[in-house]
Amino acid sequence: MLRVLLLAALLGLAGALPFEQGAFWDFSMDEGPAPQSDEEASGIFPTSGVPDFEDVVPAYGGLCPFGCHCHLRVVQCSDLGLRSVPKEIAPDTKLLDLQNNQITELRRDDFKGLHHLYALVLVNNKISRVHNEAFSPLRRLQKLYISRNLLAEIPANLPPSLLELRIHDNRIRKVPKDVFKGLANVNCIEMGGNPLENSGFEPGAFAGLKLNYLRISEAKLTGVPKDLPDTLNELHLDHNKIQAIELEDLIRYGKLSRLGLGHNALRMIENGSLAFVPALRELHLDHNRLSRVPPGLPGLRFLQVVYLHANNISQVGVNDFCPVGFGVKRAYYNGISLFGNPVPYWEVQPAAFRCVTDRLAVQFGNYKK
Repeated sequence: MLRVLLLAALLGLAGALPFEQGAFWDFSMDEGPAPQSDEEASGIFPTSGVPDFEDVVPAYGGLCPFGCHCHLRVVQCSDLGLRSVPKEIAPDTKLLDLQNNQITELRRDDFKGLHHLYALVLVNNKISRVHNEAFSPLRRLQKLYISRNLLAEIPANLPPSLLELRIHDNRIRKVPKDVFKGLANVNCIEMGGNPLENSGFEPGAFAGLKLNYLRISEAKLTGVPKDLPDTLNELHLDHNKIQAIELEDLIRYGKLSRLGLGHNALRMIENGSLAFVPALRELHLDHNRLSRVPPGLPGLRFLQVVYLHANNISQVGVNDFCPVGFGVKRAYYNGISLFGNPVPYWEVQPAAFRCVTDRLAVQFGNYKK
């Protein structure tokens, strides 16, 4: 039963991520966390094939806080109504689950002695204060989930060992210059659902980071933030108030393979702006106010999926998606969504989709005024 509870809780936190799942048993069985590549920062458990605790190891026999469930080096204290971090946590604990409680602050010595902790889950509490040295003992922490709390700022002095930070759905309005200083290993930050405006990012706020994945969705952005890491492979800015993509907005992000701009207020994508993201494979522009297919799509040789549904597009030109000539496009489209647009699909020339793998990959119709 414990395995089911842990899987349901923690896989819910790590859903819809771009990276290959890291194996849970890598840190629960070894003396220290196994080395990870940049693509192993998305979750605690694999999606399938997790063995039962009882089939692999004997029952946990060390310290265990009252009311919690402890097996091997996993301490689960979720849904207990806790108002503070419990005491008597075994020093060799690798995963500490404190989600769905009533914790209001993280004090200086709350994690004292937990030098082997790999993952800390604090989702859905009422944390508004974090002591500057609260995370100092966590020398091997790689995953910090502190979403759905009441934080007004990003905690200071995060562990340099951190690979993944999830801090979405808080009250953060500002990202200071040095808040991520020393986090050379972090490759995934989820900070959506905060009331962040473009002016809230201080110059150099992301300096030194080598992120693969960044999500700043459901915020108050009116444009693509400047000076984000140029190492980004995925950038998600959905559910904001972005009105236009100007020529140099994407100039730093030539390594992007996935760009999410759905659910904004986009009316214009300047001609030439998409040329700065030549490696793009997936582009989300759905639920905007575009009146035409964005210029530059035929030049994206690797683009395979483009979401354009729920816009104001009224026509599709024969060369809007596919380049002229054969052998130019390296990867054919396997998904183009155009439904929810006032496009008279019976007038669209079949040659407009000559670089699509299958006619079923193009979705039309279902437009309502």
